[in-house]
Amino acid sequence: MSFTIAIETPLQDDVRALVQALNEYTYELTPAEFRHHMTVEQMAAADTTVFVARDEGGAALGMGALRRHAGGVGEVKRMFVAPGARGLGVGAAILAAIETLARREGCGRVVLETGSNFDAAKRVYERGGFVTCDVVLDYPPSPWNAFYEKALT
Repeated sequence: MSFTIAIETPLQDDVRALVQALNEYTYELTPAEFRHHMTVEQMAAADTTVFVARDEGGAALGMGALRRHAGGVGEVKRMFVAPGARGLGVGAAILAAIETLARREGCGRVVLETGSNFDAAKRVYERGGFVTCDVVLDYPPSPWNAFYEKALT
């Protein structure tokens, strides 16, 4: 299956559906106090760029976002690939698009927080050159969260 990736607004029904599916997935794996979700409205803010992968027919397959922070730090947010599109390279392609934009905008590094038990996501990040690190940004440390970073310089 071929797909394309483009910058889009998250304020679309099919992207909202991806966000809802991601939220439901994390509800099953992570206690509420250790989930760090952005709402669709927060994803639409000026400091965040959302990438959406679509199949040839226009169906949304996955998403991810770059959120910008002070000091040239980019953050990967809301990465999710629909179950039927997993294993096709969608997550890796979205991650590469996020990294490309972060580099173009002069970010010195990109960081992320994910669930410590989100093994598939961690594999995507590690294959993309991210390495585990200490707590990033203002996230609290916990056994439910894992932190990654990648230097872009």
